[in-house]
Amino acid sequence: MDALGSGPDEQQTGGTAGSATELANSAVAAVAPTVPASRRIIVVSTVTALVVLLVAEFLYFTLAAPFFFTWDNFLNVLTAAAIIGIIAAPGTMLLIAGQFDLSVGSGVAFCGMVLAVVAQNHGLFLGVVAAIAAGAGLGVLNGFLVTVIEINALITTLGTLAVFRGLTEVLSHGEVVGITGFSTIGTARPFLNIPMPVIILVLIVAIFWFVLRNTTYGRWMYAIGSNPVAARLVGIRSKRIIFIAFLLSGLCVALGGLINASQLGSASPNTALGMELSVITAIVLGGTSLTGGRGTILGTVVGLLVISVLNNGMVLMNIDPFYQDIARGVLLILAVAFDRLSSRFEARSKRAAA
Repeated sequence: MDALGSGPDEQQTGGTAGSATELANSAVAAVAPTVPASRRIIVVSTVTALVVLLVAEFLYFTLAAPFFFTWDNFLNVLTAAAIIGIIAAPGTMLLIAGQFDLSVGSGVAFCGMVLAVVAQNHGLFLGVVAAIAAGAGLGVLNGFLVTVIEINALITTLGTLAVFRGLTEVLSHGEVVGITGFSTIGTARPFLNIPMPVIILVLIVAIFWFVLRNTTYGRWMYAIGSNPVAARLVGIRSKRIIFIAFLLSGLCVALGGLINASQLGSASPNTALGMELSVITAIVLGGTSLTGGRGTILGTVVGLLVISVLNNGMVLMNIDPFYQDIARGVLLILAVAFDRLSSRFEARSKRAAA
C-alpha cells in the first residue's frame, strides 16, 4: 500500500494534519462551498420524480397485467433486481467519486466460473474462497491501474471487461460448467419466505447507505467527486480511498457471481452479458451525476426498482423481451440528459449567486 500512500495528493497541510478528526473537518469545510442547495434540490427532485414514475408503473401494470399485484410477483421483482442492486451499491460510491467500473458483468461471469471449476476439482468451500479472491483481485487490479498507473477508469474497466470475459471463456473452454450442492445463497427463503438474494440486497444497501451518509469515508467520496483539487489540498488520500472503493466493488461482484451461480446451478461464459449497462442505468437514473459529487444510495435503489418493475411488467404482458433492452437504453439516455440539464441549472445558479 506504500505506492498508494505516495504522491502529491497524499501530502497533508499544516502541522497538525495527523489528526483524523481535523482532516475530516477540513475536508468537509473545503467541499461544503461546492455543494450548494441547488444540488441537494436536484437530488431530492430526481428521487421524487422517480417515486412518482414508480407509482405510475405500479398502477399501470396492476391494471394491465392480472398477476402483477401479488406478493409472489413483488418478490420476483426484487429477486431479479438483487444482483444488479448489490453491484450498483459500490458502483454508486465510485461514480460519486467520479469513477466508473464497467467490468462488473464479466466479473460476475468470471467469479461464477472460478467457483464452478475449482469446486469440481477441490470442493465447494475452496471454490467459494477462490471466487471471492477472484472478485477481490478484479477490484485490486482496477484500483491499481486507476490510482497507481493513473489510467482513466473508463478505459481501465473497459479493458478488464474484455480481459475477464476472455478468461471466463478460457476457464470453461466455452462450455457451461455445472455446480452441485450450492443452492442456498441463491434460492433459500430463510425468513418470511423472502429469498436469500433479496435479504442480501437489503443488507448491502443498508451498509453502503450508512457508509455514504454517516461516515468520514463517505464524506470523502463526495469531497473527491465535488472538488478533487480541494480534496487533495486538505489532505484527503484520494488514491487510497478510490482504491478501496474499487476493492469493495470487486467483492460485491464476487457476491453477485456466487448468487448467480447458485440460482442457475451452473456457470456459463455468457453470464451477465450487458449487466454493466443495467448497473449504470440504475445508478444514473437514480440521480448520481456522471461528473461526480452528487448521488445517493436511495436514488439508486429507486432507479433500480423503476427498471425492474418495467421489465417485470413487460414480461407479464408478453411483450417481446428485446423491447426491454430498448427501454433500458431510453431510460439511460433520459437519465444522462437530465444529469446534463441539472449541471447546467447548477452552473447558472452559481453565476446568479456570484
